Amino acid sequence: MAESFILGALRRGRSVEQFLGPCGSAERPGVRYVEVCATKGPFEVYLHAVEDVGSESFLDLGEFPPFDPDDEASEFGLLLGTAEDPLAALQIAEQRAGAERGQWVNEGVVQDEYGDFVRAGRLAGVSAEGRRRPNVPDVV
Repeated sequence: MAESFILGALRRGRSVEQFLGPCGSAERPGVRYVEVCATKGPFEVYLHAVEDVGSESFLDLGEFPPFDPDDEASEFGLLLGTAEDPLAALQIAEQRAGAERGQWVNEGVVQDEYGDFVRAGRLAGVSAEGRRRPNVPDVV
């Protein structure tokens, strides 16, 4: 989405998401995505890490178990920060999770991005479009 569409969606109270790719190991694969939530208060930025239990017929990341089931906070996602301004919220996602400005999608479309990742063979460190994904080692 273009930046103007991202900011417009957030200002209208719609969340935006971005698929970040794999995490974990070959023995215990997971995937990560980041979400900027439009709330009645400040915008909230969440990093979600879930077990990679999907397939081409099961893509609903919201239904996947948390990557760290012992961490109660991971049930909904790790709050990376809040911001009063939507642009500042995007910057939090970029700085803390490695999100890229031109890769945001509307809420729910991240499932399609995950599906592309699955169909591409779950290439570690590479998006379905062949882009190198950032490695953010301090966050699952």
